[in-house]
Amino acid sequence: MTETLQKRQVILDTETTGISTADDHRIIEIGCVEMVGRRLTGQTFHQYINPQRDIDAGAIEVHGITNEFLADKPLFADIAEDFLRFIDGAELIIHNAPFDVGFIDHELAKLGGESRRVNTIATVLDTLKMARDKHPGQKNNLDALCKRYDVDNSNRELHGALLDAEILADVYLAMTGGQVSLTLTAEEVVETVSDTRKDRELGQIKTRQPLTVLKATDEELAAHQAMLEKVNESSGGNCVWLAQD
Repeated sequence: MTETLQKRQVILDTETTGISTADDHRIIEIGCVEMVGRRLTGQTFHQYINPQRDIDAGAIEVHGITNEFLADKPLFADIAEDFLRFIDGAELIIHNAPFDVGFIDHELAKLGGESRRVNTIATVLDTLKMARDKHPGQKNNLDALCKRYDVDNSNRELHGALLDAEILADVYLAMTGGQVSLTLTAEEVVETVSDTRKDRELGQIKTRQPLTVLKATDEELAAHQAMLEKVNESSGGNCVWLAQD
């Protein structure tokens, strides 16, 4: 339980000047959101990057980022250490991970000095592979998964690294059983246990009055059942609460 509560994950996406590092295409945007114990922490990393080369016209149609917009942005070398600190030790959750990881490794190789690769800094989970395993023969791009798991992507007219990372976080949680929003964080668990032990040692644990029990109405029970069925459908039949019923 403690390991699950403490697990740090970083949902990551990039935008690039083109589709192949073999043609020396470069990263122009990195977006990351942090999740600990399946709960978004609000911590993000987001940076536009000057690639020092032109962006393919086809790529601009996808993400809308222009050469002119990036002209005054920092180089990858300028933001590399901050980015690596953000992902250090995390499990990276990436849709079509070989693409993004390949581009990051390509940028790291250009820095010179100590040779570094993503897989020496963090572990990687590919949600595209996960989706293909769960839904073989179906479309499994991010838009298709949003529709399948009822994730709102109405703001996604163009691709953007930070927006896509935020959307992927919601998709990942839906694919793996939903967000555990009622679970205490590791720090809260430790604090609760510590406080209880301290009170017991000081003889300060008081007898509580009986709790008032409020029973759900028929309408509330029906709404609860409908929600469980929706969760069960979106998680591929893995709703543990429905199974217990």
